Amino acid sequence: MSTDKTPDTTPDTTPDHRSTAELRAEADRARAALAGTLDAIEYKLNVPKQIKINTRRFTLGLHRLGEDNPIALAGIALGAAATVGTVVWWGVKTVLDRR
Repeated sequence: MSTDKTPDTTPDTTPDHRSTAELRAEADRARAALAGTLDAIEYKLNVPKQIKINTRRFTLGLHRLGEDNPIALAGIALGAAATVGTVVWWGVKTVLDRR
């Protein structure tokens, strides 16, 4: 048994004989793939656009919840109002106590 391993594939040493049309088609496919990749990167890194999309999703979700279960939406609104009120009350109390 030999320990020398030869690679399963050998580099292609024959010249590539493709027509100009085939090379252009391949270049066009590569450009399209690159453009798609760049669009995907831009989509992910565009923070204002992502905020706008997520805000619309959240708003649509609230509208659907309001149509499907208005009592749950009212509970969520009451909880949010109570949380905001509590935070404001603590802030005002802290400022007044420091005087």
